[in-house]
Amino acid sequence: MSSLQRPIASGGQGQAVSLTMEQAKVVLAEVIKALGSPENVLRLEEARDNAGNDMGKMLQFVLPVATQIQQEVIKAYGFSSDGEGVLKFARLIKSYEAQDPEIAAMAGKLKSTFLPPMTTPSHGGGGVSAGNSS
Repeated sequence: MSSLQRPIASGGQGQAVSLTMEQAKVVLAEVIKALGSPENVLRLEEARDNAGNDMGKMLQFVLPVATQIQQEVIKAYGFSSDGEGVLKFARLIKSYEAQDPEIAAMAGKLKSTFLPPMTTPSHGGGGVSAGNSS
């Protein structure tokens, strides 16, 4: 791939958005910052409280809130402000994860916002180690 800085797309439907690795880091950092803002932390905590430890309810309550926060950030970078924009952003980040440990670490932090740490339900002791097997 070229190392040339590409202009960020203006964001029409179906328009391909292409970010360089450095641009992807910036956008990812902004998404994480937005998720950590006091108002959004409260929104996410409320959603998690509603969901409890039920994975189905996590998908019902937490995922939409986290997705909406992410959409608010990425739309400024040319991604559509719908589920498709979030998926395109996720695929772009995934494509850079193997090439850049910083992006991989930030992506892991982002994923932890969307999903709870996986634990063994019946034994109740500690969670799974921080390593990611994928």
